[in-house]
Amino acid sequence: MNNEWVIILIGMIFGLLISYAGLNKYNTIAGLSVLRNLTVAKTIMLVLGIGSLLLIPEFMNGLAVYHVKPFYMIGTILGGLIFGVGMSILGYCPGTLPISVGQGAIDALLGVIGGVIGGVVFTLLYPYILPLLGDDLGKMTLFTLMGGKYSIAYIFVMIIISFILIFGAFVLHSIDIKQGNSSKKWIVTGIGLALLNAILFYQGWQNRPLGASSCYPFVGDTILNIEHNAYYPSLIASGNWQLWFLFGAFLAGFIYAIFTQTFRFHVTQELWEEYKGTGKAKRIAYALLGGFILIFGARMADGCTSGHIISGGMQFAISSYVFAIATFIGFLTTGHLFYKKKK
Repeated sequence: MNNEWVIILIGMIFGLLISYAGLNKYNTIAGLSVLRNLTVAKTIMLVLGIGSLLLIPEFMNGLAVYHVKPFYMIGTILGGLIFGVGMSILGYCPGTLPISVGQGAIDALLGVIGGVIGGVVFTLLYPYILPLLGDDLGKMTLFTLMGGKYSIAYIFVMIIISFILIFGAFVLHSIDIKQGNSSKKWIVTGIGLALLNAILFYQGWQNRPLGASSCYPFVGDTILNIEHNAYYPSLIASGNWQLWFLFGAFLAGFIYAIFTQTFRFHVTQELWEEYKGTGKAKRIAYALLGGFILIFGARMADGCTSGHIISGGMQFAISSYVFAIATFIGFLTTGHLFYKKKK
């Protein structure tokens, strides 16, 4: 049980960092899909920039190893597009859902339920989906593409890209300020998430990256006792770790809301009401649908915002950058089409 308490603590740190910058909020995530709030994008860029710089000494000194998602051309791109659609409609990510549930968001709880169902459906369809994912192009990274040696050229390119990402984050912040989002809490959260991820990579401790989406099919398959299939065995290690991790995130969300006196039960939030009205039935239906699509896309691409975009991006994994591009195409396109002002 000692290990579980450690994982719960890790989840609590993650949850507090996310809560501090409001990255778990529907208004923040859905706000990015209509380009009214850039907090998520600039935080991710800051995490990638700082996190990449922190990981390189670990890799070079043998203190950490790469944890890269394989690159399936069709699966990674199509999964990313589907994931982006779900994230826009739902307004949450797999890792932020439990945090918001802990703060009283009923729509987030419905998203969790939809996500578990989506995970179960993916498990059942896995034998038919696997041939459609395309060829496994391997675990490619900037490191492998540049010869697999920590040469001066590689380190120089890595540092340049990292600083471009950090600079880009502050460029987005300057745009965000003009839209009325002047808070600098995202800087603290970005630095904290980069440090947390880098520490998790250490082989002498957790030896793993952050992740969240494997937990959903793991929980659903376990509850429904559909464990004897081709997909479930691949979920056991990551799904069990993520279950305790997300439980810690849930606790952190609750504690943060209580201490900041922001806990409240709600189905709809301001941005949803502005575009879709105050009817709860519509939000309930779309929250369930969004959760289903979100996790189905995540499992097709073998990762989500934390496990693919952030953790993979810190390692300059090709699959993760392709997933990120596909995700934001699906995310922003859906935001443009789905969220329209009520006449």
